[in-house]
Amino acid sequence: MEGWVNWMWLIPALPLGAAGVTALLPRRARALSASLAIGSLALSLLLSVGCFLQTLNGETARQTVRFPWFGFGPGDAGVLWLGWVLDPLSASMLVMVSGVGLLIFVYSVGYMARDENFTRFFCFLSLFAGAMLGLVMSNSLLGLFICWELVGLASYLLIGFWFQKPAAAAAAKKAFITTRVGDLAFLLGLVWLYGSTGTQLFYDGGRGCLEGVALNRLVMETALWGWSAAQWIGLLLFIGAVGKSGQLPLHVWLPDAMEGPTPVSALIHAATMVAAGVFLMARVYPLLTAGVAEGAGAALTVMAWVGSITAVFAASVAVAQNDIKRILAYSTISQLGYMMLGLATGGVAVGMFHLLTHAFFKALLFLGAGSVIHGCYEEQDIRRMGGLRRWMPVTFATYMVGMLALAGFPVLFSGFWSKEEILHAAHAWPVASGPFWLGLTGVFLTAFYMTRQVVLVFGGEGPRGAVGAGHARSEAVHESPPVMTVPLLVLAMFSVGLGFVGTPAWPWIQGYLAGEAVTLDWTRLVSGEVWKLACLSVAGVALGMGLGIWLYGRARKAAGEVEEPLMRLPAGLYPALRDKFWVDEVYEATVIAWVRALARWSDRMDRWVWNGLVQMLALATELVARLSRATDEGLVNAGFDAACGGLRSQGGRLSLWHNGRVQRSLALMAAALVLLIGWWVWGGSGR
Repeated sequence: MEGWVNWMWLIPALPLGAAGVTALLPRRARALSASLAIGSLALSLLLSVGCFLQTLNGETARQTVRFPWFGFGPGDAGVLWLGWVLDPLSASMLVMVSGVGLLIFVYSVGYMARDENFTRFFCFLSLFAGAMLGLVMSNSLLGLFICWELVGLASYLLIGFWFQKPAAAAAAKKAFITTRVGDLAFLLGLVWLYGSTGTQLFYDGGRGCLEGVALNRLVMETALWGWSAAQWIGLLLFIGAVGKSGQLPLHVWLPDAMEGPTPVSALIHAATMVAAGVFLMARVYPLLTAGVAEGAGAALTVMAWVGSITAVFAASVAVAQNDIKRILAYSTISQLGYMMLGLATGGVAVGMFHLLTHAFFKALLFLGAGSVIHGCYEEQDIRRMGGLRRWMPVTFATYMVGMLALAGFPVLFSGFWSKEEILHAAHAWPVASGPFWLGLTGVFLTAFYMTRQVVLVFGGEGPRGAVGAGHARSEAVHESPPVMTVPLLVLAMFSVGLGFVGTPAWPWIQGYLAGEAVTLDWTRLVSGEVWKLACLSVAGVALGMGLGIWLYGRARKAAGEVEEPLMRLPAGLYPALRDKFWVDEVYEATVIAWVRALARWSDRMDRWVWNGLVQMLALATELVARLSRATDEGLVNAGFDAACGGLRSQGGRLSLWHNGRVQRSLALMAAALVLLIGWWVWGGSGR
């Protein structure tokens, strides 16, 4: 195991190196840029699998490597350390990020084939992959934060990849600024943690900030409202996770991020980046539970409520969206809420199980949506689609697998098992029952909006609107090439099979993440306790799917726009759902308006106050300079010049009398001397 942990640095270094090399390549080096990106990530995947297999042996629960970054004082206390950790949590995330990322990289070769900035795209993809891999293997909160910010930078570059489109440029800036709000709280939590514990390494032979000594210190340190420092730091870190994982109220950037290329949506906003916030909470889980009763900590309570409310809110909005990618974007926000709920009520294993299953089926859905957009000549409005199952059979079959996994269709699909784990944990949570009922409501809504989407996109006789107009239907719609469909098939297999490693009969993934051995026991699967609660969930899925088929199967038309059954909802409800409960408008009228007002006030202060003061100082300085010049020239210089002129005049007169004759001078001196002697002699004798 020691050998693998010592080579882990190569896992993020390979794609980061590929990004650096690709950045220097000319635009025409398309094949080389794709080969570098795919090859480097494939090697990272092999190394990740090696690390994962070593953790299966159970030789040690956790192994770390650290190195000094820089020092500012004597001893270890005066050194900032960075490092990486190999444990089940990091190993499983490394395999997921590199595995899903590799499939998306391959898919991108086909999807971006006609883009003139193909090389730049793979440079940004590699940068993101390297940063994300560094994030999940980091053994220090500071190192995690550095990679966290690199991930944000790569996200900004990829969302705004088509920067010539105003909407894409605006979406990139919106994502970057909104997530900075959460990042500020993250940074404050990091500083507080380091100030209280003297370290930001997670695990360091008993001295780490997530180990006993440091946690006891944080529990004993009381802060505002009597909460311990551990709870306050946990809340600050959770706010950081809220921004990155698109939870209320910092979710507004994620739907707009769909302006980027579809592979970006699959990689960043489904499988990896948005899951970084959930991963952060899983990594610092010992901090969240330090010194509190099971599931009753302030940070966990806030997390459970925020996650469950977000799950229902985003699912409600998704039912009235018409852009195929925006539906999936709100679905992602909703599912991230479920992950937060699972972490808060059931622990790391519950939340991470859904994170891993969701990564595969949501990446499948986004790539399937990209295949639909590619085959429909960039059309994204589901009301203008229809009948695509006839011309895109592979895309349809794999999309159905992803849809059923997301909806939680019973037994066969991974989403069912991971979602049930969350609902069971929420039901058993001793603090409150509200999050459970919110989660159950989200199950119905998820099944409904995904059924609506599939019926409108793949059902019916043929394309409607712009997709079908002006083309023979066989020409207007076409299946994607194998470089795009093969990744769909691989993701579909994992969307089915991954759930079976977390069933009640064989909860292997839960035991692996917890470091515990598990055995196969079929009696747990047929236990009545398991299925009592599952029946409610299955009923919600059946009701949602049935209602979706009934409403939209009847509303379909062979041509023209689809009649929207939701418009018959009580007055004002459909516009609220369609317009996302006007959250963006509220932000525009409050936060953005206040910022603009502050900017205008700052501009006026700069123009009339600060600039006026500067101008007054400048004028005063100029006046003093002019006065000084006048004094110098009119008084000092004039007086000195006059004195010098007088001396020169008197000297001239004397020089005229003297006239340069030495003999005259000597004669005068002699005469004076004679007179002086005479006066002295005769004057002295007379006395």
